[in-house]
Amino acid sequence: MKTTVDLPEDELLEAMKNTGAKTKTEAVSLAVADFNRRHRMAALTRHLGTFKDFMTQDDLRRMREDGKQGS
Repeated sequence: MKTTVDLPEDELLEAMKNTGAKTKTEAVSLAVADFNRRHRMAALTRHLGTFKDFMTQDDLRRMREDGKQGS
């Protein structure tokens, strides 16, 4: 999508340096993708600890051991 934005030059140059982007477009694209990824991760972390019946490491180990005995 083509969009015209007015960004501070020093911020854009720093974003290019930090991302390793060769173009301004690539730097903005990487920054937007990173922002979205961080937002999704933050949404997921709000749910941490809310699963009451989530399998523990011990449950998984026992299940695997039971599966080997049944083979």
